[in-house]
Amino acid sequence: MAFKFIAFFALCIAAASAGVIVPGAPLAVAARVEEYDPHPQYTYGYDVKDALSGDSKTAVETRDGDIVQGQYSLNDADGYRRIVDYTSDPINGFNAVVRREPLVAPVVATAPVVAAPAPVFKAAPLAAPAPLVAAASAPLVAGPAVVKTQFASPLISYAY
Repeated sequence: MAFKFIAFFALCIAAASAGVIVPGAPLAVAARVEEYDPHPQYTYGYDVKDALSGDSKTAVETRDGDIVQGQYSLNDADGYRRIVDYTSDPINGFNAVVRREPLVAPVVATAPVVAAPAPVFKAAPLAAPAPLVAAASAPLVAGPAVVKTQFASPLISYAY
């Protein structure tokens, strides 16, 4: 790349020395003029709900000149939905408010709780307590638990 630059530079010097390029002569340059919008305005948004992967996200943004307002949301891996409301303007800069909501609503019991009448027990007459006799049995010994596990994938299968 450096060789091409040096060769081009040397060619330009040679052409200027030979009088091919006249100093002060206007060069024809094709300039592309881009339009400039002094007060840009737009609104856009998108919504993704993929049932296969569980991906769910939304975004909405509106711009009116230098003032931008928007909101986006996405499902976090910990079971919450993150919702971000943001604004941006030349005076206050960028400001965002983040809130999190659980994806699964808590279960609330809606059936009324009715107290059942307490059962009535008849007391039996007390008898003499039976003597405690230690049973001769084998002592209990704790050992390692044996757990059978299994793993399978399309290419490899293990069983322990």
